[in-house]
Amino acid sequence: MDGTKNLFISSVIYQVFVIVNEEGTEAAATTGAVIGPYMPPVFRADHPFIFIIQQRETGNILFLGRVVDPNK
Repeated sequence: MDGTKNLFISSVIYQVFVIVNEEGTEAAATTGAVIGPYMPPVFRADHPFIFIIQQRETGNILFLGRVVDPNK
């Protein structure tokens, strides 16, 4: 850590497995978290909006959509 204050967890990944066979039981678990210096913006889809799926490398628009009534 670099001493930055006000860090936020943006996502947590948890993975577990259990193997049971004639020889016994084996279990393991791991957890990972993505931590950043700011809270990502919250978007509440409770109103009409448009959205774009865009390829980062080229900027090409892959899909463009519109939500007129998010309650449907």
